[in-house]
Order: sequence, then structure tokens, then C-alpha cells
Amino acid sequence: MTALVLPRLPRGRPSSSALASYDAELQRFCSLILEINSTLEFQVSSRGWCYQLEEHGLDKGQFDDAQKLIVECRRRRLLPMDIVAEDDARAFENLEQLDDDPDPATFAAAVRATVEQWHEDYTPISFWDDKDISLAMVVEKIDLRTLFKPICAEFRIPIANARGWSDLNLRWRILEMIREHVAAGRRFVLLYCGDHDPAGLNISKSLCKNLAELLTHREWLELMEHLTIDRFGLNAEFIAEHNLTWIVNLKTSSGGDLADRRHKDHRCDYVQSYLRKFGPRKVEANALVVRPEAGRKLCRDAILKYLPADTPDRYFEELETHREEAEREIEREMRAAYGGRRQ
Repeated sequence: MTALVLPRLPRGRPSSSALASYDAELQRFCSLILEINSTLEFQVSSRGWCYQLEEHGLDKGQFDDAQKLIVECRRRRLLPMDIVAEDDARAFENLEQLDDDPDPATFAAAVRATVEQWHEDYTPISFWDDKDISLAMVVEKIDLRTLFKPICAEFRIPIANARGWSDLNLRWRILEMIREHVAAGRRFVLLYCGDHDPAGLNISKSLCKNLAELLTHREWLELMEHLTIDRFGLNAEFIAEHNLTWIVNLKTSSGGDLADRRHKDHRCDYVQSYLRKFGPRKVEANALVVRPEAGRKLCRDAILKYLPADTPDRYFEELETHREEAEREIEREMRAAYGGRRQ
């Protein structure tokens, strides 16, 4: 495969011909992204786009430049803004919502259709009511959340993007979920998928530490008896099987490199153990975007360790009984309220 060449302007003041050549290269770059996007079933982050482009010849060392170029193309409207998955943490709240059709008759018909389907939202029973276990999932990158979200929705499993573990709100919400299910007599399983690097492989210990920091020692001891943290990816076997590429460094989000002897954590056991086994290299979880089917199977297999495959179907069948009853009650209330006037 011919290596993808990123458009670059020459140094200094570019000539008109150089600018025209650069714009033409940008158009080809954007056309490739749009072509790839037409084959995707989920949104990816700017980092995820680098992994998509790697399949077309982008060098790993060009990832940062490619991300900047995508920003420029979006800014210049050469690419649509929504070509990159939005980070919910930066999304606006309280945005105004207008009806698509201002015609009152159309609106009234839509209201009637909504009323007739109200029972489909009736959910008086929990997916977990008849189970002695409950699951939630945390991933390290937004790309994994968009990739795994449909499967987690099928099994009613909450999923969140951790983006590191410094956020107190996320940690507290996890603890609240654990407490809720433990109080109902269930064991709580927290599924985790993240980077293949020293911190990622050490997540069970570090996550327990981060959660324990928000509780008294006694509270933590009581909860941890009912908690399982199951890290299901990325693992070396999966990386090898699906030919995911390694990044040759152990740089962290703070900019340091764990492979550097001057790094404060370089001599930690978990870092040294990783270096002995894998060397100074890592695989980011975003790499899964180029193997979406394998990634979804990885997610589903992790869930099926704890739940039978037909669990969603059995839950839906039971839920349908309640919703049919709700449909009858809604119809009865509507007749009582409007009598013969309802057409």
C-alpha cells in the first residue's frame, strides 16, 4: 500500500500555486475520510480517525499531525463538524427544541400517535430483578463507548467513558450503583476495556484504590466482598490475532514516558513487570475502531460470561405482558376522559 501523504504547506510564504496544490491535497484527504465514513456504523474520535487512516497508509508517527489536519478541515468546512464523535462532557444542556412541522394538525396527529404508543415506554420491572448479579461497563476511550453502546443497550448495561480516573462524579456514581445492587442481594461486576499499557493492565488495583478513597475503610470492606472488576481488553492475544499495531513508547497523558528511567513511576512493580513482558510499547484502545466486528464480539463475549445470550429476549417477553396491560388501561382512561369524542 502506498503510504498516505498528509497535505503540508511549504515553509515561509507559500506561492499561489503551492496554495492551490495544498488545497487539492486537502480535498483528496477529505474525500478519503468521507469515503471511509460511509462504511462506518458508528462515530469515532479524532484519534480514532488516525487508526482508520493507518489502514490506508498513515504512519503512526503522523497521528498528531493528522488530528490537527482534521481540525483544520472541519474548521474550513471541508469536513462536516459531526465527522468526529462529540464528547458529552462538552455538550450543551437546555438546548431549545422546536417541532419540525409547525402545522397544528400535523402536531396533533403526532401527539395521538405518541399516546397510542405510550405503553411501549412502560417499564415497571428491572432487567436485574430476577438475577443475583448486575453489570456495568467502563471504557477508556469514547470510541469504545460508541462501538459497545448497542450491545450494552441490548443487555441494559450502563456504559461510561472514564477518560482517566480523576473524576469524582464518575467514581461516586459507580459506588452508588454498587450499593444499590448489593442492597438488593446482587453481586456487582464492573467490566473494563482500555489501553494495553502498564496502567491499563494494572486497572483492577488502581480502580479499587480510587473507589476506596471515597469511602471509610469499613464501608469499602463491606462493598468489595460483592464487587468483581473484570478487565476484558485490550489483551496481547487479541492484539496479535487481529494484527493491531503497537506504539513504540509508554507516554502517559501527562506527557511523561514510563519507559524513561527518570519517570517517577518507572521503577514501580507494575511498570517493570510490563516492560519485561512487552517492552516499551503499547496499544491504544482506539485501535479497535479498525476491527469493529471483532471489537463488538469482544464486548459481547465479556457479557456472556455472566448472562445467558437469551436474557434480553426473556426480559422483553415478560415486559410485554406488563405493557399490554398498560395499553388496555390507557385506552380505558382515554374512553373515560373523552367518551365518544375520541376518533
